[in-house]
Amino acid sequence: MCESHAKSYFVDQEAGLIIFWIGLYIACDLIANVTAGKPVQVGGIIVPAAVFIYTLTFTLVDLINENLGKRGARQVIYTAFACNLLLAGYSQFAIWLPPAPFYRGQEAFAGVLGATPRIVVASLSAYLVSSLIDAEIFAWWRERVGRFKWARVLASNSISTLVDSMVFITMAFYGVLPVIPLIKGQYLVKMGVTVVSIPMIYLVRGRKGKSEK
Repeated sequence: MCESHAKSYFVDQEAGLIIFWIGLYIACDLIANVTAGKPVQVGGIIVPAAVFIYTLTFTLVDLINENLGKRGARQVIYTAFACNLLLAGYSQFAIWLPPAPFYRGQEAFAGVLGATPRIVVASLSAYLVSSLIDAEIFAWWRERVGRFKWARVLASNSISTLVDSMVFITMAFYGVLPVIPLIKGQYLVKMGVTVVSIPMIYLVRGRKGKSEK
């Protein structure tokens, strides 16, 4: 394989990997919105079923930030936000459409996809604010500190997931449920998922290093 072909091969391989992470990021975010309606109990803590896959998005956006920079990460965040708006809007449209005469699942269908406007607004607001904060902190650490990839993932996620929990719980449940215990429970679970997902960033950078060699 000549040098130009080798470079082209590795560039295409790297670009394909970045596209994969972007697609996985958006998919996880959409799945989280669909599965958020079911509360589950984990070690005595009540959290939405979506919390596990949703927390993974913070590490995924760090991977994107690592490869495309802060500007690229922000563009992906805005794209995912638009996808979530489309999901919320079309779900309401699908619920509004009259069901076929033989269809008996309209109530269950609406129960799964028909989140209240307050929950939708809280979810989208928390996602946008916390994701942009994550991108800023991750980029700041990389530019100012440079070392310790695990530390910049942990630092950006620890702050952004706290903001996400505070914004979402407060906007969605203030005046209805006790928000402080809910925030604490969600944050503990999110940080647990974050710690488990940290090795992903070393995997991606390792593969990128092989391509450069």
